[in-house]
Amino acid sequence: FTDEVDHFLYSRFHNPTVAMFEKRLAAIEGAEFCVATGSGMSAMFASLACLVSAGDHVVASASMFSSCHVVITEFLPKWGVTYELVKGNDPKVWAKALSKSTKAVFIETPSNPLLDIVDIAMVSDLAHAVGATVIVDNIMASTILQKPLELGADVVMYSATKHIDGQGRVLAGAILGSFSYIHEHLLPFVRHTGPSISAFNAWILVKSLETMEMRVHRMSDNALAIAQYLETRPEIKSVRYPGLASHPEHALAMRQMKKGGSTIGIEFAGSVKDAYKVMNALRVIDISNNLGDSKSLITHPASTTHRRLSPEVQAEMGITPSVVRLSVGLEHVDDLIKDLDQAFKS
Repeated sequence: FTDEVDHFLYSRFHNPTVAMFEKRLAAIEGAEFCVATGSGMSAMFASLACLVSAGDHVVASASMFSSCHVVITEFLPKWGVTYELVKGNDPKVWAKALSKSTKAVFIETPSNPLLDIVDIAMVSDLAHAVGATVIVDNIMASTILQKPLELGADVVMYSATKHIDGQGRVLAGAILGSFSYIHEHLLPFVRHTGPSISAFNAWILVKSLETMEMRVHRMSDNALAIAQYLETRPEIKSVRYPGLASHPEHALAMRQMKKGGSTIGIEFAGSVKDAYKVMNALRVIDISNNLGDSKSLITHPASTTHRRLSPEVQAEMGITPSVVRLSVGLEHVDDLIKDLDQAFKS
């Protein structure tokens, strides 16, 4: 318990199967160390909470997953931590938001659900100038398509439930960073607050890592083809996909990422009823809130994943009632396009 011997003594602290997963993911990511957790949100919370205390300041990208938004804007202020949200990639706006009291910067890129892109290198340079630690939520891109640490970030975190597992079987999270961050800040926090992952879930993830690269590339290729198809549909007002030239941050995305990822943000030209009608008519694509799965999944963020946010905050993120999120899986792309085609015609 004093870390004087390198033995597995207690599973909340150490476990050989968990350690195997952590070492393998760290090798793939190019990180010094990895700590696995029981869920993606426990990873997100721990990555921030281990750094901040009353009087500190956090800066975050404005577009993010609902639960991440709640942690930063509702829970951290209860403990005396202030925050500022920044939209876009204007260096002057980011520089103005940062101060010497800024302890951490949290950015989600691409964002969930509309795939906004944040310039990791630019934000990291500005944050480091004031001594802040940069944490990147890399869930939407995965370690296969984007390497935040190579771009200047200090910490990268994942919901391993998504692309890492890739088959909707387990809840898990992961936090990766330097020796000093992990051992001086993160480990003391997680060992005493207990967001530990089960050994069985870690074993599932060890096996999943063996196919992750193949899965992510296939899913991303499928997503690009489907995004291109969706741009031709009169029922669709806009398609948000980093791999499309129409994406406002396409050039930046292609500098940071190898491909556009497996998720597409879609806004219908009609009402929410039109969106629901198409979703309910799908036969191959399922309705579910997960993403990064081998199975293609579609969801309605305003009423599910981002329901916790006020209509005003949803609107600021671009999440209208007519927006849906499509996570593209491993099915043959022709089958997916045929499924969407028949749903539009229903």
